[in-house]
Amino acid sequence: MYESGEDYLEAILRLQEENGFVRSVDVAHKLNVSRPSVSRAMGILEKDGYIEFVLGNTIKLTEKGSEKAHDIYSRHKLLTKFLMMITNLPEDQCEENACRIEHDIDVDVVNGIRTWVEKNSTDK
Repeated sequence: MYESGEDYLEAILRLQEENGFVRSVDVAHKLNVSRPSVSRAMGILEKDGYIEFVLGNTIKLTEKGSEKAHDIYSRHKLLTKFLMMITNLPEDQCEENACRIEHDIDVDVVNGIRTWVEKNSTDK
């Protein structure tokens, strides 16, 4: 899956958690992209089985989409926390960097970071 597809899935998950429902216009605002871009992306995600449209064009993650979105978002949160721990920089700056890193990082590196964070976290 392309980075942009992962960004869309993560945005859908976060909007679903925040609002309880997701519309294309909400995704466009969250990602600061045009509605036609969202429409194109939603068509691809639907075709690939990650989302479905329900009740008046509300976007819903399928089981496959939910698993992928949760994986992406957990990586995002882990990397944000890790960067905050090692740099002492503000959360928003670390979150922006985590967003760029989360798409290209190897699974074994993520697992190593998770182990390090668990061992070094003060909020165990």
